[in-house]
Amino acid sequence: MPASADQSAPALVVRTRRIPDPGDLVAIIPPDVDSADVLSWLRDGEGFVGWGRAAYLETSATSRFADADAWWSDLVGRAVVRSEVEVPGAGLVAFGSFAFAADSASPSTLIVPRVIVGRRGGLAWVTTISGSLEQPPSPREQPIAVRPANLQTRPGALDEDGWAQAIGVAVQRISAGDLDKVVMARDVFITGQEPLDARWLLERLSTSYRKTWTFSVDRLIGATPEMLVRREKALVTSRILAGTIQRTGDDEHDLALAASLARSSKDLEEHEYAVRSVAEALDAHCSSMNVPEAPFVLHLPNVMHLATDVAGVLSDSSSSLALAAALHPSAAVCGTPTWKAREVIADLEQMDRGRYAGPVGWIDSSGDGEWGIALRCGQIQGDPATIRLFAGCGIVAGSDPQDEVAESNAKLRPMLSALHD
Repeated sequence: MPASADQSAPALVVRTRRIPDPGDLVAIIPPDVDSADVLSWLRDGEGFVGWGRAAYLETSATSRFADADAWWSDLVGRAVVRSEVEVPGAGLVAFGSFAFAADSASPSTLIVPRVIVGRRGGLAWVTTISGSLEQPPSPREQPIAVRPANLQTRPGALDEDGWAQAIGVAVQRISAGDLDKVVMARDVFITGQEPLDARWLLERLSTSYRKTWTFSVDRLIGATPEMLVRREKALVTSRILAGTIQRTGDDEHDLALAASLARSSKDLEEHEYAVRSVAEALDAHCSSMNVPEAPFVLHLPNVMHLATDVAGVLSDSSSSLALAAALHPSAAVCGTPTWKAREVIADLEQMDRGRYAGPVGWIDSSGDGEWGIALRCGQIQGDPATIRLFAGCGIVAGSDPQDEVAESNAKLRPMLSALHD
């Protein structure tokens, strides 16, 4: 399926004006907005939330990124934009989320909200699109988000034992020389008594994981620590994570674990594959690049990662979405070599990832934007009381299946905590 749902770009009227600091952005989202129409991109109190749909695109197959980029370019060309705020993310913005695999049954989406409220660098603004006269309500007027009740858990495609067996097979194939690395994912279903409230999840994720990017696009909700690509004018950056260790809650012990992670040959090998794949993909679009020689340890509340920030100077006119397409899938979410890792994933995971591990983020009318990787996330299902959670681990020759199960459980923790707290 190429593209559908408002495939012809409409002519939008966009107005952006400054407003006083609105406080908690998640609390501004009206309580009667369906989870499918709750949109979010927040980190450390900055970013934006949106709701409603002024324009919407669904696309799929290998052309999903190109279709979306062309549709967005057409929509921008037709729009009338009046903005008092000149920062990336002000004015006309689309939120997007893309399927991991070209043959996924899940469509990829771009959504232009009717209302966006944002904050960046001391500025706050509201954008209304297509004549909407809605004003952002005060957070004090909003009822408390609905807490999930009577949650039940069931395994997805594979239970823990079955997934551990699949990891064992993947390690055998790596040891036999079929490939260097593969990222294996698993899923878990959580069902509550009532439809899940996206605002509840966003409130908890944005508070507990402030240094991640808390996102919500078309019922895909999460807090990703990994920035696939950011484009701001001519500067292109990417944060690569690969190599993980669980935190214990004991600061002194965690510092020792961080030091061991930084020396781990298994984790350094996994990280090197991921950095190399991103640097090679960006090189075709950049006139110069900075790739640090060694990673640093990123500390998150639940885990620690080996991390590398790559930066480059853009040498062509590629939009942030086009750059995300060039980078996807990186070795951090697929493996090395890519084509072989895809084969192993399709053979052993026994599930459609949907939009898990695909690019998620936003693009503005200038082509600037931020696209993270949809990790630490869940997809609210057709049954709105059920959410499908995902977690994945990088597998190399030295991987132990039971250790990977434990790591996957640690990566499920952000969403599980947001649901149960």
